[in-house]
Amino acid sequence: MHLQSHHPYPSRRSAVAADNLVATSHPLAAQAGLSMLYQGGNAVDAALAAAIALTVVEPTGNGIGSDAFAILWDGAELHGLNASGRSPANWTAERFSGHAKMPFHGWESVTVPGAVSAWVNLSERFGKLPFEKLFEPAIGYAQNGFPVSPVIAALWQRGAGQLSHQPGFAETFMPDGRAPKAGEYFKSPGHARTLKRIAETKGKAFYEGDIAEEIAAFAAEHDAALTLDDLATHRADWCGTISKGFDDSILHEIPPNGQGIAALMGLGILSGTNIRDLDADDPQAHHLQIEAMKLALRDAEHYVADLDHMRNITVSDMLDDGYLAARAREIDPNRASDFGVGAPRHGGTVYLSAADASGMMVSFIQSNYAGFGSGVVVPGTGIALQNRGAGFSLDPSNQNAVGPRKRPFHTIIPGFLMDHEGPVMSFGVMGGPMQAQGHVQMVLRTQLFGQDPQMAVDAPRWRVTDGLGVACETTMPAEVLERLRAMGHDISLETPDNAFGFGGAQLIHRLPGKGYVAGSDPRKDGMAVGF
Repeated sequence: MHLQSHHPYPSRRSAVAADNLVATSHPLAAQAGLSMLYQGGNAVDAALAAAIALTVVEPTGNGIGSDAFAILWDGAELHGLNASGRSPANWTAERFSGHAKMPFHGWESVTVPGAVSAWVNLSERFGKLPFEKLFEPAIGYAQNGFPVSPVIAALWQRGAGQLSHQPGFAETFMPDGRAPKAGEYFKSPGHARTLKRIAETKGKAFYEGDIAEEIAAFAAEHDAALTLDDLATHRADWCGTISKGFDDSILHEIPPNGQGIAALMGLGILSGTNIRDLDADDPQAHHLQIEAMKLALRDAEHYVADLDHMRNITVSDMLDDGYLAARAREIDPNRASDFGVGAPRHGGTVYLSAADASGMMVSFIQSNYAGFGSGVVVPGTGIALQNRGAGFSLDPSNQNAVGPRKRPFHTIIPGFLMDHEGPVMSFGVMGGPMQAQGHVQMVLRTQLFGQDPQMAVDAPRWRVTDGLGVACETTMPAEVLERLRAMGHDISLETPDNAFGFGGAQLIHRLPGKGYVAGSDPRKDGMAVGF
């Protein structure tokens, strides 16, 4: 990994190098994490303080009612945590019989929030600082207020227009009857109160105590399925990781119910192509990646579900080298294809990364799914509940079919890159279906094409949509777009600031010998900071 002084992409940012680093999508959250490192904490403490702060300062992508996942290197071993929640016990197929598809907003999209359990589990097992200390920056921002940043202000305005009628939303997120503007101060005393109770009780108040009772009572008031028992029976799982190699690099992802397997499949498919002979911005390199991701995503969307319910096709089937090589042979090097689902043989989000001088590295992601999530906000608590239930299928034959106490298909994925000598990079690219595609683009840019983290983050991105559709950023060179169109890709152009369209990447890469280098996405308000 070499730091480049000349960048070919439109960004004024330079990669940040230090012994201790935090990279997030919001400056105040990055500073919250850094403050824990200054106070003797480790990378887990930094990641958690940043994540908790993000529930306050970036409510357009996450909140106390989020789910979360993490991959961390503790200095000797890699660990994976799945803290996504399950559906309410009363979510039977019959409950949704009158729907054409799963509801996207409102109480009927709300699953049990898992993020708080992630904070508790990570802190108990790996943190150095007292749990309560991790909450201090976030509580301060909620209690005293903070100036709303530009990207968040735009997303807030959009969310308010869609969700103002949802229970509790306007009361919490629309003071004076509107969304706050960039630079205006926003306070959330209810949010501060909830965080204090979570900190004091190490999460018990949220799942079993007074906060849980407030959530369940508000659900009952609206005839929703979520109960106190649903909250009390939640658990996060230390699930390990699944992985796939590309030359000397080994990408690790969380096992299903997440879409991380699609990134692994994409890399596995690309291993069977000539992409190693191409340059980073060669139209042919984009074409091969696009085709590989179409193949991977078609399979992931069809087969991925709660791991306890994946009975027809297994993870091993989907990552089988022979199967991925066969999928690679389906790619026409000269033409775009509209692939169907394969047949393996039987057998709006926030992302952050932190690393410290001891060698610990953390890849952490939490999300309400669609911006503010369901739009439902428990009065007086600041808790915006996620809409992860929208990830279920209403097709009873689908492994991801809605059912009781079941985890839905998840888009949010933390990434972690290893090589045969140890950890290489903790990274993620927030933004719905962009995430697995973004992981592949970041891995190839940093490992195959030798770009530093900031250069890789700055580079124009593409995103597979439906059929032959590919959304590209307007910063993509005209000659590249022209060549992709000539190959049959149905290109649409979007600006890089298109909400979550092209994601927000945060990368921390180990330097040879000592230290790290980080990149933070200019598409967001955030930054990488260190010392």
